Amino acid sequence: MVDLLLIGAVVVLLLFILSGIKIVREYERGVIFRLGRLVGARGPGIFFVIPILENMVIVDLRTVTYDVPSQDVVTKDNVTVRVNAVVYYRVVEPEKAVTEVMDYKFATAQIAQTTLRSVIGQAELDTVLSERDKLNVELQQIIDEATNPWGIKVTAVEIKDVELPDEMRRVMAMQAEAERERRAKIIRADGELQAAKKLKEAAEIMAESKGAMALRYLQTINDAAAEDSTTIVLPIPIELLSYFVRDEKK
Repeated sequence: MVDLLLIGAVVVLLLFILSGIKIVREYERGVIFRLGRLVGARGPGIFFVIPILENMVIVDLRTVTYDVPSQDVVTKDNVTVRVNAVVYYRVVEPEKAVTEVMDYKFATAQIAQTTLRSVIGQAELDTVLSERDKLNVELQQIIDEATNPWGIKVTAVEIKDVELPDEMRRVMAMQAEAERERRAKIIRADGELQAAKKLKEAAEIMAESKGAMALRYLQTINDAAAEDSTTIVLPIPIELLSYFVRDEKK
């Protein structure tokens, strides 16, 4: 009977000791509490935690990718857009992540959502569409400052997509089309101006030489009377053209 009690006590003692052996992986840290008081973070490796007196909370140190759900935001110029983003963060101080906030993952997610709405709401639509890098940096700084007391480091924030209402898409398409038409008209007018300047220079050069005028006249007739042409050529005497040139100089 005594032997059985001794064996039972040994088994219980072994189970008691084995229950206190904890293994912490390379990417984890174990935050130890002794009688409710913080002892510190340990890991990686194998450790012994005194059962009943001590308990350990495992904290993952790997980078967490949080996909911020789409948020309906009204921009500074009163345009409603739907924006979503992704936040990359990791725990750098396991003790703070356990003791300073009840659930650091949930808290970081809420900070990311509210900050996204706040920053986009203070920016105009053109800024949201064309200056995402600037907004990403601003979002990263604000979220990082808010989560720093919890031992969290936000490494990056990226705005993934900006959805516009159908009416706004049509208005922007009309604006882009009008801008292209404006540029086309300016280019066409500039071409006409350059052509007019060249024609003026050519006219001045030909006016200085009778032979140049005659050669140009004959070349024009030759081009008009080309093969398979339906153009009727009515020659005008060169002397008549010379009369108009002299009269213009007067």
